[in-house]
Amino acid sequence: QVQPVESGGGSVQAGGSLRLHCEVDISSFRKRSVAWFRQAPGKEREGVARIDIVPVYADSVLGRFTLDRDPDMNTVTLSMNNLKPEDTAIYYCAADYRGGGWYREANYNAWGQGIQVTVSS
Repeated sequence: QVQPVESGGGSVQAGGSLRLHCEVDISSFRKRSVAWFRQAPGKEREGVARIDIVPVYADSVLGRFTLDRDPDMNTVTLSMNNLKPEDTAIYYCAADYRGGGWYREANYNAWGQGIQVTVSS
């Protein structure tokens, strides 16, 4: 499929863990970068992590989230540990990277539908 498809997510208490999966046919795009973004109610969408050859992370999740991809490069997994209530958001997988800042949503052309992550205190 050309559009990413997210799975996983759900609800967890603070300190818990969740995994998000993104399925995407990376061969459909010129660049292999895949990113996760999130959008909390009333806030702008923000970059969480991106993987090309190696992953990079937003400061807010560094040390708690890990981004991996399968050898076929079509599945990207975001492992989220030590979750906090402020991690509550809809999480989106993005592909078809155009270059520029990896954390800017305008630099991606392909988006998944989003998946809810809720962390209770």
